[in-house]
Amino acid sequence: MVPQGRRSPTRRAGDRGVGCGERHRGSQGTTGDGASSTTNETGAPALATTDVSGTWSVDTEAGDFDDETATGSFAGFRIEEELARVGSATAVGRTGDVTGTVEIDGSSVTAATFEVDLTTITTNEERRDDNVQDALETSRYPTATFTLTEPIDLGDAAQTGAAVTTTATGDLTIHGVTRSVQFPLEAQLVGETIVVVGSLDLTFGDFDVQVPDSMIVVSVEDHGILELQLLLVRAP
Repeated sequence: MVPQGRRSPTRRAGDRGVGCGERHRGSQGTTGDGASSTTNETGAPALATTDVSGTWSVDTEAGDFDDETATGSFAGFRIEEELARVGSATAVGRTGDVTGTVEIDGSSVTAATFEVDLTTITTNEERRDDNVQDALETSRYPTATFTLTEPIDLGDAAQTGAAVTTTATGDLTIHGVTRSVQFPLEAQLVGETIVVVGSLDLTFGDFDVQVPDSMIVVSVEDHGILELQLLLVRAP
């Protein structure tokens, strides 16, 4: 579910909320990394839990990514197009210039904001890059942003490292136009990192974006997939 390539993160669309670990009756201890371990009524060891409360920020240093794989943080798009003498093709554009923070309180995400530098998007066809920048008018609208507008209940499983599937409701701003969206996400606590992946079907006309074309492009769809993968680490 996570790609690999140009920078070293595993990034793709989707988002699993991160929640609090389930509590079990019995004795409880603390591991060296701050995680707690428990035993249930039968004396068998229970899954260790980690308190994920606090502020988490996007890690842009770890990992890498390319057009199809990723081990690091990125945001981007996929659009289907028809090319002369080639046929159907998928245009993929990505950037690793993503910043932002997430606030978690117990088992709830209470706030989240992210910003993407659109001026650094590159695609799987270098000749397409300038057309993408022109279509997004990045000289005028250099960034895209997302702000969470409703809390996300993560439940108890995520603190144990279990994958969580959820939906983030928030305001997405692209090309100077803001729309309320519901972004499907998957998240999982892996070691000391929360890995979030997600994808959202997007109609570009809703954001007043005219899809780029060229002499070799016969047709291109007005909708595509907004995808992301974020590695979140505890903020200093």
